[in-house]
Amino acid sequence: MRRIAWCESKYHHTDPQSGQIIRGFVNRNDIGIMQINETYHGKAAQALGIDLYSLDGNLRYARYLYDREGTRPWGSSESCWSGSAAIAQK
Repeated sequence: MRRIAWCESKYHHTDPQSGQIIRGFVNRNDIGIMQINETYHGKAAQALGIDLYSLDGNLRYARYLYDREGTRPWGSSESCWSGSAAIAQK
């Protein structure tokens, strides 16, 4: 998960200058340190009581996703993180 976070956001949850939550370059609906897509996951996160916009919530929901789907939700950045032994594919 650590390597994925680096590839997705360079470990940034918010923009250092503006303080605003970071959004994806390709898909502006991807948010935060783990680039969770708010369109696909917003309602599920809310139902779980997880705030995707907070650092803790973004990480908690990422763990929730990983426990259920492995690394599949971050497949678009796989070329960046796939060489890491720290990532266990499910």
